[in-house]
Amino acid sequence: MTIKVLVPTALQKFTNNQATLDCSGNSISELIDSLEQACPGIKSRLCDEQGKPRRFLNLYVNSEDIRFLDGTSTPLKDGDEVSIVPAVAGG
Repeated sequence: MTIKVLVPTALQKFTNNQATLDCSGNSISELIDSLEQACPGIKSRLCDEQGKPRRFLNLYVNSEDIRFLDGTSTPLKDGDEVSIVPAVAGG
């Protein structure tokens, strides 16, 4: 099963400057673990100590915010696209 992950510029130092990665996982939490295996150190940038996505980070599965789905338990299927989007603030 292949999931396409879109990585923001700020995290590409963990992905050898790749903007997209092909990973696997049956859920967002499994996908994050797969990302950590492929790109050591990225999980601590994505998740807090409890393993939940950091507040300033949004994750989308096929353009749907996981906060309105099943959070990190959101199921994934072959061909899904997961976007990692840092929150933007300011005026």
